[in-house]
Amino acid sequence: MARSFIPTLITTISWEGFHFAGHEIRITEAKDCYGAVVWPSALVLCYFLETHAKQYNMVDKNVIEIGAGTGLVSIVASLLGARVTATDLPELLGNLQYNISRNTKMKCKHLPQVKELCWGIALDRNFPRSSNNFDYILAADVVYAHPFLEELLMTFDHLCRETTIILWAMRFRLEKENKFVDRFKELFDLEEISSFPSLNIKLYKAMKKNRRSA
Repeated sequence: MARSFIPTLITTISWEGFHFAGHEIRITEAKDCYGAVVWPSALVLCYFLETHAKQYNMVDKNVIEIGAGTGLVSIVASLLGARVTATDLPELLGNLQYNISRNTKMKCKHLPQVKELCWGIALDRNFPRSSNNFDYILAADVVYAHPFLEELLMTFDHLCRETTIILWAMRFRLEKENKFVDRFKELFDLEEISSFPSLNIKLYKAMKKNRRSA
């Protein structure tokens, strides 16, 4: 999960380099925007996807990432063979699209898509339940905008089918994180599948409660 910072030399754009799925991934961050920075939870989730590629096979799977930020997780999922939709707030889409395009063009089986997603807003119009066929929902460090946690929960619920698997890396900072997990468990079966105590990060797998197969 190592990263390397490349300073600006000739160009005016600096980037950080990561190595996942057999590729060097160059990520440009927007330092003035909280959501466009690579946080440790994203590295944890990328590392997990790479090292558990047989157990959680991404090839030809329909995957959506919420709160995609810089796009690193979506890029790794794409390099692993997934059909990816990377989503975030409108002000982040430019940098997100730039990173995804530069790191996936001519490298991926399926070209990733970038879409706007404001939690809890216009979900039926932009992501109608009838066309939600996501095999996986990926999320890294999305529990930070505390005033919008109910909308986040609503978004998870809306995007999930009975068979959808959520892979969610979360860094615990405040008591509100624990409260959100409690609310989340009212709607989803939640299993901790990995832990990184030194980073205070946990990785969860979740599926909707009351599934037909349950």
